[in-house]
Amino acid sequence: MTGIYYDPYDFEIDTDPHPVWRRMRDEAPLYRNDRYEFWALSRFEDVASALADWRTYSSARGTLLELLRSRAPIPPGTILFEDPPLHDAHRALLARLFTPRRIAALEPQVRAYCARSLDPLIGSGRFDFVADLGAQMPMRVIGMLLGIPEQDQEELRDGIDAGLSLAESGPGRPPYAEGEGGGLFPTARFAEYIEWRRKHPSDDLMTELLYARFVDDQGIERTLRDDELLGYIALLAGAGNETTTRLIGWTGYLLDRFPDQRRLVAEDRRLVPNAIEEILRYEAPSPVQGRYVTRDVELHGTRVPEGSTLLLLNGSANRDERAFEDPDRLDVRRRNVRHLSFGYGIHFCLGASLARLEGCVALDEVLSRWPEWEVDHAQAVMAHTSTVRGWKRLPARIERSSPGRASGPGAARSR
Repeated sequence: MTGIYYDPYDFEIDTDPHPVWRRMRDEAPLYRNDRYEFWALSRFEDVASALADWRTYSSARGTLLELLRSRAPIPPGTILFEDPPLHDAHRALLARLFTPRRIAALEPQVRAYCARSLDPLIGSGRFDFVADLGAQMPMRVIGMLLGIPEQDQEELRDGIDAGLSLAESGPGRPPYAEGEGGGLFPTARFAEYIEWRRKHPSDDLMTELLYARFVDDQGIERTLRDDELLGYIALLAGAGNETTTRLIGWTGYLLDRFPDQRRLVAEDRRLVPNAIEEILRYEAPSPVQGRYVTRDVELHGTRVPEGSTLLLLNGSANRDERAFEDPDRLDVRRRNVRHLSFGYGIHFCLGASLARLEGCVALDEVLSRWPEWEVDHAQAVMAHTSTVRGWKRLPARIERSSPGRASGPGAARSR
């Protein structure tokens, strides 16, 4: 372990953590960071096993390192930060609203939002995968689902970004989210929308959550309390914006880095869904998951005591040579892409099908207009946040004369 240092708050490491993660997998599969007092697992088998064992590796105190270290109270309704039985009751309610049929029915609207973002850029010679699409389409989709007025959607997205963004840390001090003390999400604004919807019901998820009945962990049938409802709405808005934005940014970046793979997808759109899975494997939008250790455990011959903080590096696990052949090669034809980017076990991302749909449609629509692009690396800027990893700006040079929208096979569909 000599010479290995991993720090999720270090911007230089965060820019490209894969060399450090590779050394950790080989030399320190159980890693210890004394500065921030956490342990970390980096191999696929270890990470998948820990993600599935919620009794030993609990989410109930948060899944972000700073939340786990602060021991701050977790707001109710945030199912990412809950364990059974409460987690099961809350998740079952949300699962009723995110059925495969309901998600599939969103495709025409997702394509319309993409066209709204992309068509004005035809002939411009430049296009930013994040600013022009990744930060726009997911925001419109989740805003539409929740019933947030369109004129307020950008302000809310920017508030979520600010809550997750990290500042450079000083000596001996970890970076904290901007607007420190204000929480991760602009919950005051969400409370206003909830009150409005209570008086003016509509056909959206917020209204459904207001009136949906479920059986809670105490066996009582009821509707959500206001604090639970606020947790739900904040979680949906944050997750619906951030991870898909990063996925779209990585799509633009990686298919520029591997142009042969981009050309394969451009020539055969049936590869779009598999390409998105491979991109999710190659660069996980949310690559680090924190857990609280509920009992003493032995990992790789070392005792990890009860009360410890453990980081599960699913972004590292996705590149583990023990689980994937030639893992550092992007291969849009790779078979059985079993990645951990959406988690594993009871906390598997409920919004995975929506993120897949949005990622597939975004790639399909971009290729219909510009089958070739070149990232302007000098102007690209990486975002550094407490929970997701990806690009803040990713401008690309594109053809000034678009080939026009291709009449492809319509392969961009959620699995």
